[in-house]
Amino acid sequence: MQYVILAPWIIHSTWLFVANDAKERDVSYFLMLGVVLWRIIHNQIWISLSRYRTAKGNGRILDRGLEFEQVDRENNWDDQILFNALLFYTGSRHLPGAQKLPLWRPHGVLLSIVLHAGPVEFLYYWFHRALHHHYLYSRYHSHHHSSIVTQPITSVIHPFAEHMVYSALFFIPILATILTRTISMASFAGYVTYIDFMNNMGHCNFELIPNWLFSLFPPLKYFMYTPSYHSLHHTQFRTNYSLFMPIYDYIYETMDKSSDALYETALKREEETPDVLHLTHLTTPESIYHLPLGFASLASLPHTSKWYLWLMWPVTLWSMILTWIYGRTFVVERQRFDNLRVQTWVIPKYNLQYYLQWQNEAINSLIEEAIIQAEGKGVKVLCLGLLNQASLLFLFPFTFKVNYLSSNSLLS
Repeated sequence: MQYVILAPWIIHSTWLFVANDAKERDVSYFLMLGVVLWRIIHNQIWISLSRYRTAKGNGRILDRGLEFEQVDRENNWDDQILFNALLFYTGSRHLPGAQKLPLWRPHGVLLSIVLHAGPVEFLYYWFHRALHHHYLYSRYHSHHHSSIVTQPITSVIHPFAEHMVYSALFFIPILATILTRTISMASFAGYVTYIDFMNNMGHCNFELIPNWLFSLFPPLKYFMYTPSYHSLHHTQFRTNYSLFMPIYDYIYETMDKSSDALYETALKREEETPDVLHLTHLTTPESIYHLPLGFASLASLPHTSKWYLWLMWPVTLWSMILTWIYGRTFVVERQRFDNLRVQTWVIPKYNLQYYLQWQNEAINSLIEEAIIQAEGKGVKVLCLGLLNQASLLFLFPFTFKVNYLSSNSLLS
């Protein structure tokens, strides 16, 4: 419901776009909604990717899982997008030079790069160090550091006072390009996307930057941080303060000495082998959003059909096509209880398909393939749950733990 606060600007920009002729239209004002939607989608992609990769285990930095308190605390990650959207819409209407932006101006792109690498990174570094002073840390920044194990949207979980300062810093390149009349949609949307991308990447808890990139261009390690680099800041607290460019940590001698070692270790890490595996399946096409890889607000509640999910039918249809083409089980969740490692795998089939006789062979093949794969990984206990089938249980030397049976899974 919080998105209602953008309704006046959305209605106004749409009305001006429709009512005015082509020469008078402010296309950039109308496209602000597209920038907002893109930011939401971009963040959600990172959330899903991070949960998938950390569940698999390859490249994972920290083993500790996310706690329910953290998921709840970080569930309002889109609030900062709404706050920024209000600033974007207001600036687009009232700042001279912020109207009718062209798609591309190379000078504005170059100016944004220079100003970010200089003033933005420099000011952020010292502001961040100030936030770790006891007075400010206990009153503000400790909220962000409540998350030792990070996920992409941990990057934007801050008190409102911090958000105001961060917005002021990130608006330096945008305001400079407006004042110099070099701003364009490319420089504006590109810079916002860069901020989101680097924020999400730095908090994703898995290493994805290949080492050949730094071998090819060694100075790059001082101008682009890695997820493992920033993870050390959340575990050590007094090192690696830089925003996205570690060069300021290098200059002021706050770079953690174990940064390179952790990077290499995380990069070489292979997929995790679970002790216990739970095999489940999708129910309805919309159930893809209720998985841990989907929306936390839906995954935390019993599965019910929501009206707004009908608006996402293009994405739902795409996911159905993808599961049909991919046609293999995939990891959706991991848990750790002391030394016991547990994973949940999903069979990409829906409830309806379990009633169709012509789907029996395909479903049985997927289950058999998953069991063989689990055996190869050394899984000790396999829970079939709704997929329990007596005809398969005696084919493989497992100790099975069957949660429950269901008539829709007894296939001939």
